[in-house]
Amino acid sequence: MKEGLKSQSTRRDFLKTSAVAAAAAGAHSTVQASAATGQPAPTSSKDPYALAARFNKFLRVTDVVDGLDAVGRADLTLMDPSIRPLWMGMRFFGPAVTMRAVPTNRRMPLVSREDALKQHSIWGEMGGWKVQVEPHLKQGCVIAMSTGGAKECGYWGSNNSLDMMSRGVAGIVTEGNCRDTDEVILQECNVACAGIGRPIIPGRIELVDVEVPIGCGGVLVRPGDIVGCDWDGCIVVPIEVAEDVLAIAARIAIDDKKSRRRRWERLGRTPDETMDWEAAAEFFKDLL
Repeated sequence: MKEGLKSQSTRRDFLKTSAVAAAAAGAHSTVQASAATGQPAPTSSKDPYALAARFNKFLRVTDVVDGLDAVGRADLTLMDPSIRPLWMGMRFFGPAVTMRAVPTNRRMPLVSREDALKQHSIWGEMGGWKVQVEPHLKQGCVIAMSTGGAKECGYWGSNNSLDMMSRGVAGIVTEGNCRDTDEVILQECNVACAGIGRPIIPGRIELVDVEVPIGCGGVLVRPGDIVGCDWDGCIVVPIEVAEDVLAIAARIAIDDKKSRRRRWERLGRTPDETMDWEAAAEFFKDLL
């Protein structure tokens, strides 16, 4: 019991100290950049894809949330808990490619049997897709989508989510719905959504913007911010604090793995890969 209380106290002290240091450093760099250029400080000097690749190793969403707490972003970047991964075991971090959809105020025309397979193309000709996301996709990116409070509409389904995975997309996070979920799960397409839907897109929703700041799950997501997901939920790491969050989350994760392994071995059990703190320490050695 004493050991647990001591560990909690040490953790709180570490987070508090990190928050103060990060806030001071952030304020200093912002003042310097603003004084020199008259413009806001740059978001990050690092490639978000290189940073995301490091978030993807050994870190849980909860480790990163603790890191966000430490740099003063507590609760500001937690997506609504209703946005959930469709299947347990899904996890990803990647730079955001954003999509903004809105409810439509137009109906689809009636179609004949012969045109039944053309509903999406007809909707496209009517301007249902004013922009295309495909030119903006890169290996390892995460699609983040706002839906403007649209009523039930399964924008993502078995076909287009599989298409995104085949293009190298690491995951899809939407505050809307997903449909065809049996197949999406069997295909292991990485989709996190707020609900399960049935209807298709035409006559229900229009895609109006890509690569613009959006609100998704009640938080701001900008192109290049790092979006993460596992069974605990979805988060956003603002790119300007991503390096500090990564370093702090790495230390927290390693400490957790050490502690859990001691307790696991006390129970006489063989540790699994989630307790391999040595491998994590080696991977993050430049940050420790």
